[in-house]
Amino acid sequence: MSKHDWDVVKAGYWSIFDDIDAEPGDRAVAEATRRARGFADKWAKTYPGAVECLQTDFGSLSAHRRFPREHWKRIRHSNFIECTFGESRRRVKVIGRLPGEASCVSLVWAVLDRASRGWRGVTHTPASIRLLQNLRRDLNQPADTQPEEDTNEAVTAAA
Repeated sequence: MSKHDWDVVKAGYWSIFDDIDAEPGDRAVAEATRRARGFADKWAKTYPGAVECLQTDFGSLSAHRRFPREHWKRIRHSNFIECTFGESRRRVKVIGRLPGEASCVSLVWAVLDRASRGWRGVTHTPASIRLLQNLRRDLNQPADTQPEEDTNEAVTAAA
């Protein structure tokens, strides 16, 4: 990337994620996706490798937008992620092995949940706790595997 474009591209990249006013969850991810498309449209011809990297990793880069807003800045940075990876590895070593995907997700969730309680300057409001509980439920039971009765109730409620 040329020195001439560096500051402009960097500012454009950070504008994808900064100052999103949408509610946490799908709306915030959709807004970041919209901004990323604009960034890609502007820079794809000049810097195709950078745009491809953004598009390839965008799901991981925007995952933090599904969590409560007050957690965004904390969980987006790699120090938090690296510490939780280390704690997860330590716990797996103690267990020996994980019998399946669900137990792995539960273990990682427990590590993240415990880590989030120790964050300085992050408060847990009833709304943020509810959002985290909904995320946990969605991770443990994706929409395509929910019991049929829940699906029927949702369809009836929508009608």
